[in-house]
Amino acid sequence: MIGSMRYRGLMSLGFFASLALSAPVLAQPTLAPEAPTGRALKSPGTATRDMVAAANPLAAQAGREILAAGGSAVDAAIAVQLVLNLVEPQSSGIGGGAFMVFWDGKTMTTLDGRETAPAAAKPERFLGPDGKPMKFYDAVVGGRSVGVPGTLRLLETAHKNWGKLPWQQVIEPAARLAEEGFAISPRLNGLLTQEKYLQNDPVARAYFYEADGKPKAVGTVLKNPAFAKTLRTIAEKGADAFYTGEIAQDIVATVTGHPTNPGDMTLDDLKGYRVQEREALCGNYRVYRICGMGPPSSGQVAVQQIMGILETRDMASLKPGPEAVHWIAEAGRLAYADRALFLADPAFVNVPVKGLTDPGYIKSRAALIDPGKSMGKAQPGDPPFQKTFLWGPSDGIEFGTSHMSIVDRNGHAVSMTTTIEDGFGARLMTKSGFLLNNELTDFSFAVMESDKPIANRVEAGKRPRSSMAPTIVLDGNGKLYAVVGSPGGSLIINYVAKTLVGLLDWKLDPQVAADLPNVGSRNGPTELEAGTEAEGWKAGLEAMGHDVKLIDQNSGIHAIVVTPAGLVGGADSRREGVAIGN
Repeated sequence: MIGSMRYRGLMSLGFFASLALSAPVLAQPTLAPEAPTGRALKSPGTATRDMVAAANPLAAQAGREILAAGGSAVDAAIAVQLVLNLVEPQSSGIGGGAFMVFWDGKTMTTLDGRETAPAAAKPERFLGPDGKPMKFYDAVVGGRSVGVPGTLRLLETAHKNWGKLPWQQVIEPAARLAEEGFAISPRLNGLLTQEKYLQNDPVARAYFYEADGKPKAVGTVLKNPAFAKTLRTIAEKGADAFYTGEIAQDIVATVTGHPTNPGDMTLDDLKGYRVQEREALCGNYRVYRICGMGPPSSGQVAVQQIMGILETRDMASLKPGPEAVHWIAEAGRLAYADRALFLADPAFVNVPVKGLTDPGYIKSRAALIDPGKSMGKAQPGDPPFQKTFLWGPSDGIEFGTSHMSIVDRNGHAVSMTTTIEDGFGARLMTKSGFLLNNELTDFSFAVMESDKPIANRVEAGKRPRSSMAPTIVLDGNGKLYAVVGSPGGSLIINYVAKTLVGLLDWKLDPQVAADLPNVGSRNGPTELEAGTEAEGWKAGLEAMGHDVKLIDQNSGIHAIVVTPAGLVGGADSRREGVAIGN
């Protein structure tokens, strides 16, 4: 470990430098979970050989152990994900979906493990008897919202392509932890305390709550023998054991057996699930090359639009403050306007990715920004190369999400964002020991707008649009430079863009970049993170015509940067994650 190393540029902004020097990497949050104010801020993690940055210390440690044993970045990612299923069940797990971006030193590859709609799904799925969209949680809670899970098939596919250690070995840390138990963290306890619906599921109630209905206390050792059995079955028989047989039957029974809001998933839906390998979406930013996941994720398209717009401005000359936020927010308005209209599953609609990321088009969008005044509501553009323009705008979000960034000893990297959509998903727990996603509510609830079908409407076999933006950055020589990503629903795009500006323009330590106040616009108000220095920028932005809202923005950025001296990692101080390595 390089205990005293700091990435160059750490002291370039005195306020932000102080953020990185206050708390040890392994410090656990002691304040209310999700609180952006008064949080204990972390120091960056450092290592000479390999590193994992993940959302919980136990998950990060599992990945670190796999790396120390000679495992690849993918091997470590499997161990991290399966442990997260236990220690951060509200955010991800094998009952959900994920996107993975992988760099092998020469080639960038992406795997789409996004959930799919069952074969019986119809566009009107989330319309009530009156023909109007259902209330969000009326749709979420129960089997209606559950998509066919993709995470485990993605992990197996990645392992077959890029794993080094045996499948059984990378599953073992999570199986062992499920049997031996782990201490409930302050964050998990706090989220259980706030949760309104999970207790209604008898399996989840027995697992997470005491007999009097109170969440199990911080420090309580939580064991999950059912999940341990599931993992050992998968270790022996592969992912097919999840998509067929007893585990699949348990999933279908849980989805279809909900007493008031059942779903229609079948064994054939599970058996037929396929991971999609897709071409990485890459674009230039100054001397760097930024790569990530294309549709059905809107994340990387929007990130590249934002960064492309910011490239027309000398961001390095700006300090965090009203002027920098003005440009980030205006770029966000333009990107989110395009996102709402054009982005969806490319198997169902023609998504004009080439046009949306075309440098000339992005420059034309940048020209719409007034340096001294907000444009307010942005309109979608007219990108080149499009073949169809037949749909109306929509929106969709996810809250129950996690991210991991990993670099192994060979310089190979994984950026993986993983989700069950809302916190605790559909509030359904299988007897096999894991929660199920509510990913189908990432589709538009409405079917038509302005007499046009909505691109992101529900359709059988379709993958809902996502905002997840796992990102890998190469330097001017084509070498690995940074691995970045975040949870956070539709705010993910702004979280990642902010962090990239911090890393690439302001040359900040990745911990400092992660801890920068979150700012931006989703083509509505300009949103500043409450309880941070950003509150002081409100008046300056309002003077430029911005409608400013102060909101909690609980990102979970995990970033690793390659430096001449080794690896430096940051784990967002808003959550309990760490960046550790060997």
